[in-house]
This record gives sequence, structure tokens and C-alpha cells, in this order.
Amino acid sequence: MKKNSKTKANIIMLLAIVVLVIGALLLQPKGEFEGSDGAAEEMITEIQPDYEPWFEPLIEPKSGEIESLLFTLQGSIGAAIIAYVIGFNKGKNKNVID
Repeated sequence: MKKNSKTKANIIMLLAIVVLVIGALLLQPKGEFEGSDGAAEEMITEIQPDYEPWFEPLIEPKSGEIESLLFTLQGSIGAAIIAYVIGFNKGKNKNVID
């Protein structure tokens, strides 16, 4: 692949990402956005009102934004590890073949 075509492909991907992000911001659903943990807790208390959790959280974030940040950070670290392993193995295999 030529350098010029790689540049065009990168620009097209970047524009696609921008369009997706803007589209997601413009098409926000009306109503409350909740996680599955809250929905599960509501369902459990509806089925069995006297249920007590087995464990309590070690650290309780002060706000939902901090909790969301920590969840996103955890996912990002996991994705980075997976991408590193895939890239490392691809590079290792490429050096063996060349």
C-alpha cells in the first residue's frame, strides 16, 4: 500500500469516527441512562425484598461521574493489554516469516 493511500485511509477513518461521535451526541435517548447493576438490584429487591448483599464495595465513589471514569479506565486498560498482546504476537510472527 502506498503512503498516499494510507494517508487517505487514515483521514477517512478519522472522519468516520468524528461522524459517529457527533451522531451519538445528537441522538441521545430521552430518559435516564442507568447501568445494569442498578437494574439488577431493583429486580432482586422486587423478587425478594429482604435480600441482603453478600459483600459491600471496598471503595464507594463519591459521584456517578467518578464511578463512570473508573469503569472506563478499567476497560481502556484491558483493551490496551489485549491490543499489545495482539500487536506483539503479530510482530513476532512477522519477524519469523521475513
